[in-house]
Amino acid sequence: MNYLETIAYLFSQLPMYQRQGKVAFKKDLKNIIALCEHNKNPQEKFKSVHIAGTNGKGSVSHILASVLHTAGYRVGLYTSPHLKDFRERIRINGKMISENEVTDYVNENKSFFEVQNPSFFEMTVAMAFHYFAKYNVDIAIIETGLGGRLDSTNILKPVLCGITNISLDHTQFLGNTISEIAYEKAGIIKENIPIVIGETNIESYPVFIKTAKNKNANIYFADSEYQIEYALLNKDYKQVFNVKRNNEIVFKNLTTDLIGLYQKKNVVTALKMIELLSKSFNIKKEHIYSGLLNVQKNTGFAGRWQVIGYNPLVVADTGHNIAGINEVLIQLKATAYKELHFIYGTVNDKDIDNILKLLPKNAEYYFTQANIPRSLEVNILKEKANKFNLKGNAFTNTEDAYFSAKQKAEEFDLILIGGSTFVVAELI
Repeated sequence: MNYLETIAYLFSQLPMYQRQGKVAFKKDLKNIIALCEHNKNPQEKFKSVHIAGTNGKGSVSHILASVLHTAGYRVGLYTSPHLKDFRERIRINGKMISENEVTDYVNENKSFFEVQNPSFFEMTVAMAFHYFAKYNVDIAIIETGLGGRLDSTNILKPVLCGITNISLDHTQFLGNTISEIAYEKAGIIKENIPIVIGETNIESYPVFIKTAKNKNANIYFADSEYQIEYALLNKDYKQVFNVKRNNEIVFKNLTTDLIGLYQKKNVVTALKMIELLSKSFNIKKEHIYSGLLNVQKNTGFAGRWQVIGYNPLVVADTGHNIAGINEVLIQLKATAYKELHFIYGTVNDKDIDNILKLLPKNAEYYFTQANIPRSLEVNILKEKANKFNLKGNAFTNTEDAYFSAKQKAEEFDLILIGGSTFVVAELI
């Protein structure tokens, strides 16, 4: 098979949660263990950092990868889902895995896949581990897919673990309360391996403390150690922070190309993790400054309050659950614009009513759906939105929605693209 045939095979033959939902979710680690044993356990051949969390884990993963790359290390990065190209999921020093590597791996393992019947995600994780071992990375930053305890990435023996935050998402798999979801995320905590928690939450705190104690793992709450005094955008449209510790500034004018206000939380989490990694890796302050400044350049990071056009301002953000949408709304309040045009689509297994009730009423909506089976049909979405006084037209594809918004928006307006990773992926 060539590359296009390989990708078609993967998407058609293997269950993929992002496209199909619950049917693709596996509740044990048997497949990933078998796949990695078949590949001679590549995950044991490189150091790793393992990161979970409801929101922010992708941002923290990319920040860590950028800083370590700047410090001179060969850094693997595994994240999901991808936006435009499958190969975005697997990178070394920001460079995507080649088409030939993807094709070769699938061709070499295809007969085993057909016997083992892994999910799309299980196969992708195994491919990433194989690739990072093959090219001898110094360290790999590995983001969980869904949850933690039963996530396919959770066969790693990392040098450090991180959990960014906990909020209600994927409740049909992970539980209906913060403490239940925290239990699943806490499943990545390993024996004698330090764990950093990004955000302290009264419901998740005792779960993390208990799990860390049972695993004899040192636990750190990043937001109790680092505080960001302010955040502003400089003339180059970069975000600038003063970071304090014990009421003293430890990072003055720390600048990043990640411009979402919610990145403050992720920067704090990453700084604590970098502090711990610095005990084993030669990471200096200048590496932190340069790495934060060039996250997008160094890693290909995209889709988080990403500006893709001006006059009118066009922004894409993949925030899609209640916590993520709340952060987008905070960012909206800090953004100057005349009228808001919101291109919005979602998937059919989200808590859609509770999300819709949060969305701004003073916007013109362009309801749409991404071209995947899991999308919520646009006319159903529009009908639900009308109940919350969200007004707009329905478009059966994202391109038509975007074209209509561009036609109607004026110079000082804002076009926001969001609600679903897949809507963003089709338009950026």
